[in-house]
Amino acid sequence: MPFFSNSIQARVTLTVAAVSVLVVAVITVGFCLLVRHRIEAEIYQETRRVAIEWIGSMEHGRIPPPTPTARVPLVQLVDSRGQVVAAGPMAGDRPLSTVRPTENHIDDVTECPEGKPCIMLTAARVPMFQSREFWQGEPHFVYAGTDQPPALRGQRLELFSALGGVLLVVLWTWTTWRATGRILHPIDTIRQRMSEITAHDLSLRVPQPSGQDEISRLGRTANETLDRLESAVTRQREFAAVVSHELKCPLAGLRTGLEEALLFPEIDAREAIARSLPAADRMQRIIDELLTFARLRNTPSSLEPVDLGALVRAEAAARTTGVPVRTRTEPDVLVLGNRVQLASVVTNLLVNAQRHATRQVEVSAQRAGAQAQVVVQDDGEGIDEKDRERVFEPFARLEAGRRLDPHGSGLGLALCRAIAVAHEGSLCLEDSPHGAHFVLRLPLMTG
Repeated sequence: MPFFSNSIQARVTLTVAAVSVLVVAVITVGFCLLVRHRIEAEIYQETRRVAIEWIGSMEHGRIPPPTPTARVPLVQLVDSRGQVVAAGPMAGDRPLSTVRPTENHIDDVTECPEGKPCIMLTAARVPMFQSREFWQGEPHFVYAGTDQPPALRGQRLELFSALGGVLLVVLWTWTTWRATGRILHPIDTIRQRMSEITAHDLSLRVPQPSGQDEISRLGRTANETLDRLESAVTRQREFAAVVSHELKCPLAGLRTGLEEALLFPEIDAREAIARSLPAADRMQRIIDELLTFARLRNTPSSLEPVDLGALVRAEAAARTTGVPVRTRTEPDVLVLGNRVQLASVVTNLLVNAQRHATRQVEVSAQRAGAQAQVVVQDDGEGIDEKDRERVFEPFARLEAGRRLDPHGSGLGLALCRAIAVAHEGSLCLEDSPHGAHFVLRLPLMTG
């Protein structure tokens, strides 16, 4: 796996290992203390029971023999001088302990004689009234115990617990390394594929794991982004090709006229320049509209409240030539936008409608819910449904448009839609019983 994934994998694994060591250490210490306490508690409970029961059986001037059990085989009665008075078969004739508890007190101790296993025992003092009855008040002590279990001898419990903890940490760390590697592998594969994608070849896509986890969503998002990027670059290249073609035609006409004037001296220079000016004007118009198209951003500058009703009435009144324009507007249809750009949209739509209308153009401005709506309707031939989106493409010109406006640039409607989108609105062609039905929608100004 490449260094990128290895470095992340190593950092994650080391972090998990450090946390694992801390957690396992706490668990191991707690486990050792719990086990040791549990075993000792059970043993001392049994040794106390044996010692107390034997002391309780000493009555009526008789000392019964000790009663060792399988779990407590060591039982002794020792006087104050350390002499064994009575003992069980396995206790021997040497005192099990030198501990001398006080009256009404019991001690639990662990004795480790040199060269012998440790003994866990309970030391209890015979009550005073029994000592006076049997030994004229001389203190006597009862010891009841058993060999220390192997688990508690030395540091075996801690050693085995530590060994288990180390194995757990190793297993945990190894599992983390493998799991992290499996998680990072598709990410690294995506990174490698992304590094292979260039502007010259946007057709490559990253591997997309199945499922609904974060990595799968990352792969899908990356591929969706690449799809959009490829589409944008393709449109940009097509746009550049169309721009080049649209500028090439008037430039070729301009060059032809000038070369003709140079090659044929009999041609009047002023006449040649006059014939070339329309081509230069067309180039100037295309360049101006391209600059306007390129300057549009997501949010237009110089925003101000604009009354679309008043704007529509003013632009319609300015159309003094061509078929008449009938207006129908509501008051206070206010939007927040750039007045000049919105005026250019209305003007372009009206000019386009007058060009294709037969007798009349209708334009309205009204409220429609939370939106302002400007509708421009002509009574011409209309536009086929299959061409309704195409007319908004830059330089797209239908047959009727070329016939009615042979010198047009084909950028008007594309520029209108770009302005509408920049104002968070829309511009589209909708169904109509006759003619073209353009609808501009913009969000109403609030507050």
